[in-house]
Amino acid sequence: MDIPNIGFNHDKSAQAELEILPLSNLYERDIISHDPQMPHRVSFYMIIYIEQGNGKHMVDFTQYSFEPNTLIFLQPDQVHAFDFSKQPTGYVILFTQTFLDRVHTNMRLPNYTPTHLNQQHTPLLTLNKHSQARVINAINEMEIEIAHPQSDPLIVMYLFSALALGLHRLRPELRHDNINPEQSIKLGTFYKLLQSHFLTIRDANWYANKLHTTYKTLNSICKLSTGLTAKQMIDAFTLIEIKRRLIISNVTTQKLAYDFGFEDASNFVKYFKKQTGATPSQFQVRHSATIL
Repeated sequence: MDIPNIGFNHDKSAQAELEILPLSNLYERDIISHDPQMPHRVSFYMIIYIEQGNGKHMVDFTQYSFEPNTLIFLQPDQVHAFDFSKQPTGYVILFTQTFLDRVHTNMRLPNYTPTHLNQQHTPLLTLNKHSQARVINAINEMEIEIAHPQSDPLIVMYLFSALALGLHRLRPELRHDNINPEQSIKLGTFYKLLQSHFLTIRDANWYANKLHTTYKTLNSICKLSTGLTAKQMIDAFTLIEIKRRLIISNVTTQKLAYDFGFEDASNFVKYFKKQTGATPSQFQVRHSATIL
């Protein structure tokens, strides 16, 4: 299966790095180059607000049931697929790391750390009536400001920051408020190193040395921000990438073992089964059948 990589449309957002779409646009317009209901990988952040409708949203090959007043949070590089079978309504907020960096420069904003690596964290949040009203109002205010002839990017940033801080308060299980700006920078650098070297290096001490810090310090930052140790973060990131490649490219176990630096296929299979409870081929068959 070919899973497309979807980039952010900078031209459509007039370089604002943020776009708000009615959810219905994704299944009504013909200008999308991919089918949103098929697995696709995004290079940006997304907050999906389901105002009405039920269904299941696939995130990294796990199906999550949604209902009215549900929010779904997605981070860059995650593979996901919409469910439009019951034509849910709501909004999709798309934004880039560049937008977040601009907001951080001008005002307070929660850190968007890779909490999706912790399987104990769900990408879903169900709102009560009070929170629902505030979310809808924040989205509407952002839309109004974006459409204003003299739109001020700073106002949009303030509105987004208010929305993000409000949503963060509703997700107390996300503990990234416990890290200071210096720790946040180290975590970001660690994650970038992990993205570049996960195929061959899964030693947390190596990453700590690259960051000019100790394993203990790196471990503490990772635990505070994601609830995982540095080694657990490395394994979780590696496992997600293995799963994606198994489904995306239908690659053989032997090839994956080679690509990920394992000595032989048997060690690779043991590693994968220990983490997931299934062999690579079992996982491949099971999930290829559910998303095709």
